[in-house]
Amino acid sequence: MRTPPAPAPSPAPLLRFGVNYTPRRGWFHSWHDFDEGHAREDLAQLAALGLDHVRVFHLWPLLQPNRALIRASAVDQLVRLVDLAGEAGLDVLVDGVQGHLSSFDFYPEWTRSWHHRNVFTDPDAIEAQAQLLRTLGRALADRPHLIGLQLGNELNNLVEHNPVTPGQVDHYLDTLLAAARDGLRGAAPGHLVTHSAFDAVWYGDDHPFTPEASARKGDLTTVHPWVFSGDCARRYGPLSPQVLHLAEYGVELAKAYAVDVDRPVWVQETGAPEPHIPAADAAQFARATVLNAAGCAGLWGVTWWCSHDVDRSLADYPELEYTLGLFDSSGRAKPIAAALADTIAALRAEPPSPEPRATALVLDCAPGTRSVSGPGGAYFETWMRLRAEGARPAVVLAERADDAGYLAARGITELVESG
Repeated sequence: MRTPPAPAPSPAPLLRFGVNYTPRRGWFHSWHDFDEGHAREDLAQLAALGLDHVRVFHLWPLLQPNRALIRASAVDQLVRLVDLAGEAGLDVLVDGVQGHLSSFDFYPEWTRSWHHRNVFTDPDAIEAQAQLLRTLGRALADRPHLIGLQLGNELNNLVEHNPVTPGQVDHYLDTLLAAARDGLRGAAPGHLVTHSAFDAVWYGDDHPFTPEASARKGDLTTVHPWVFSGDCARRYGPLSPQVLHLAEYGVELAKAYAVDVDRPVWVQETGAPEPHIPAADAAQFARATVLNAAGCAGLWGVTWWCSHDVDRSLADYPELEYTLGLFDSSGRAKPIAAALADTIAALRAEPPSPEPRATALVLDCAPGTRSVSGPGGAYFETWMRLRAEGARPAVVLAERADDAGYLAARGITELVESG
């Protein structure tokens, strides 16, 4: 009897490449007088770069100005933007509660002043956000270009004014994720429900949003590896291995905290902020960042921050926020846009098939010591040294280092102690 041939290996999932959409005219204040023509123009520029998706943001105070009022006209604006992106050939992830955007926090008045409610712990505030997410999900569920619904942009930026414990964060995220799924109930299968956080999640010793929450809640893990976190670019140099491999490292670090070894990781924000990345280095930084991240197994995709520069006629932004776009505020493509487009085209022409990382560096991260894995930390520097020497180290938590089944599932055959 002939032995049947071994099945062919499954093709690697198609990597997604997109951008976080920041409207060129008026920034996110443009939601006050939404203009379809302006949005079409912006989205056409992005599609012309070969991108396949955008991440979009409405403003929480405009969507839900009263705890018991969700404005239908504002929801309709958001749905219309999703349709316009689809017409341009772009899929869309919608963030629901904004929340925090580019150094500004947007709170509805019913959460502020003498009405103050802690957005993470007040039961009525949590239910109001849940109802907003249900409403958005129902409005968007039948849109063919919808990737899914995210709770909001970097909600952990709001902890300074809304004290919260890790246990309360878990309840908050679980409640809102369930609401988003309820809103999308009945939609075509495959929509993502996610949440995001800035990288204090991974590096902040006592930050109440934890790596476990990011790596285990929602349908995939999102990472936002910014070169200014821990002063990384200034500490090591804008084209140093520590900077050029930062997004790759963020993916591998996130995978270590996941229970599901096949859980995808999405580099959902990375960018080239001046002066941390000088304009003359931005194109090289973009190419290396995307190519190095693409060498990670389990990568969902990379979404650049951001589409368009903030116009300097708008006041009070930190300097770096004015220069993050692929296009300047007059609509001209910057050199980084061409570099990103060329890199994406090359990766689509020859999709990467990264092998499992057989060697892993063990991370012994006791409570209150997350900073060892951030820029300047001993673990971070050891991982980066190995990477600069040509190794491709994975990350394994010390608590899983003796789990033979887990290591085998990840393809890890050698452990290196970080001490």
